[in-house]
Amino acid sequence: MRNSRLMVQGAAVLALGMLAAGCASIKDHRGYIMDEALVATVQPGVDNKLSVERTLGRPTFISQYGKQTWYYVAINTGQKPFTRPKTASQSILVIDFDGRGNVASMSREGMEKVARLSPESDKTDTLGRDRSFFQDLFGNIGAVGAVPGGGPAGAPGGTGPNGS
Repeated sequence: MRNSRLMVQGAAVLALGMLAAGCASIKDHRGYIMDEALVATVQPGVDNKLSVERTLGRPTFISQYGKQTWYYVAINTGQKPFTRPKTASQSILVIDFDGRGNVASMSREGMEKVARLSPESDKTDTLGRDRSFFQDLFGNIGAVGAVPGGGPAGAPGGTGPNGS
């Protein structure tokens, strides 16, 4: 009798332990692993793209427009059971290069660059102006149908090969 009671108690403790382990949050690291000693060796005015790549590795992504910028992104996320992962911390190392490929400046950015989007809702926030319905409706009056030559459409005197 005593043995069966101990077995039931042991099974109950084991089941509670497994249940508690299943409810633990999941922590994950995504992206670049920052090594502060290596980051500190990169010096503006001294290093170039090749030396930065040899020291820090390939960047997470590179700017496509404007000045030449490399981004090293590291994100730590946490996820509770049955929920989506949420960003717990983020670190972005931004390295700007001049026209000759030398390091011009380095900076760091963090959680201020995290944007929370909720695509299930009826409205998604975007950057730009807030315009009313009537501004959207009538905002382009006068701009539609304008001809670069200044005259009505089809009038001769344009700069194209067919006079338009």
